[in-house]
Amino acid sequence: MPGTDGSILITGARAPVALHLARLLHGAGHRVILADTPARPIAAASKTCARYHRLPPPRFEPQVYREAVEALIRAEGISLVIPTCEEVFHLALAWRNRTMPALLFAPDIGLLAEVHDKHSFIRLAERLGLPVPETTLLNSRDDLEAVRARSRMLVFKPVWSRFASHVLLRPTPDFLDAITPSPAMPWVAQRFVEGEEISAYAVARDGRLKALALYRSLYRAGKGAGIFFERIEDDAARDLVERIVAGTAWTGQISFDLMREPGGRVLPLECNPRAVSGLHFFRDPARFTDAVLGDGAEVAPDVTAPQTVRLAMWIYGLPAALRSRALARFRQAMREGEELLDWPGDSAPVRAQWPALAEIARVAWRERISLQAASTRDIEWNGPA
Repeated sequence: MPGTDGSILITGARAPVALHLARLLHGAGHRVILADTPARPIAAASKTCARYHRLPPPRFEPQVYREAVEALIRAEGISLVIPTCEEVFHLALAWRNRTMPALLFAPDIGLLAEVHDKHSFIRLAERLGLPVPETTLLNSRDDLEAVRARSRMLVFKPVWSRFASHVLLRPTPDFLDAITPSPAMPWVAQRFVEGEEISAYAVARDGRLKALALYRSLYRAGKGAGIFFERIEDDAARDLVERIVAGTAWTGQISFDLMREPGGRVLPLECNPRAVSGLHFFRDPARFTDAVLGDGAEVAPDVTAPQTVRLAMWIYGLPAALRSRALARFRQAMREGEELLDWPGDSAPVRAQWPALAEIARVAWRERISLQAASTRDIEWNGPA
């Protein structure tokens, strides 16, 4: 891949996927710089991080953020920038509005926005000939009234959202009184699909799949982000991912929430154009980096054991197990799951979880929001408006 001779900048250093990506690229011989908004993100503690740069919050100071990123690229001799979280949207806007001295490993902002939008993504999949669940855009109370009678067959969610936040799953009609969709803050009503959830993490270059991991989340932080992952194989899911990345000529990381119906058909539910936890199923630095950045063939996951963050399991998994009286299953998961933060010769990030969590907790306390909301508050991107 052109532009990978200099240092590589990975943004979103708060995320375990950023740490994992840094370890893979460093293991393949690259100098890795990390950047993000928090003072002490977990990836900054890693031996694989040559230097950590703290940036302004892009959601609240977009122009200052763009200028800081450009200055960082020039100062560190960066040739390639790889986003891992929702800062990808803010970076794509920076690349659109100025000539940057490095490549951005992501599509342009128009395509990013199209797949991030929970309604336009389904329309895109439909145009590519994929089967999709019925999905209706809600821009007003009148739109909401039109589907109210069928609410028990539907899932309601904001067009711009993450971690399954605000999702209403097959609500009774009276629950819809809490929703006020508008053109500025639209929602979708999507047919509830029975079946098995599948998560997909992929990397593509010019529409060609370079890496793919399919998995399911056995434990979650609330209704949203998974914290215990088990790999699976599914030909229909792979075909769906291949058709979307080819149909969009995708370059960069991309992930999907899919549903496998009892008959075997796989439907797309939504798309996140960023890294997700499937990345942790790749641990061979040379093969992964050669496939993703070099001329190597597509790389398959080389990890078979379930992956987890043990601290998150204690915070979210144990209370869920107690509520559902499934302690035996929880204990088995803790025995079988590998700590995804572990890496030979690089133990500091495991200890760095505590100050990183404390920093997020302070934001949550100050803003009176959940830990999950606090973890992305400064980088969220909620549409062009």
